[in-house]
Amino acid sequence: QVQLVESGGGLVQAGGSLRLSCGASGRTFSSYAMGWFRQAPGKDREFVASITRSSSITYYADSVKGRFTISRDNIKNTVYLQMNILKPDDTAVYYCAASVRYGSNRRISDYDYWGQGTQVTVSS
Repeated sequence: QVQLVESGGGLVQAGGSLRLSCGASGRTFSSYAMGWFRQAPGKDREFVASITRSSSITYYADSVKGRFTISRDNIKNTVYLQMNILKPDDTAVYYCAASVRYGSNRRISDYDYWGQGTQVTVSS
């Protein structure tokens, strides 16, 4: 089992940047593929980005491609989401998740463990 804790959320103006972090404890972090999802008020949780165990492949939602970057540090047991050129539509609670599966892992059902989320608010 793995425990996930997100941090780094906050309030930022449109066009600004934030970096989210997700620290993992428990079983070997490098044995999990990792992902970020977000949920805006009144909307379903949606895929943002994912990364394979060795960081060799990353996947992004079209809405964030070119603006967000997912990365991981298997020594620090941490996955990151660098968010640039933020827009008001990026406002949401952001969740990190861990998966034992292989592939792009774009679905909520692909993930086995979830963090509690961190709020990101982008003002116009």
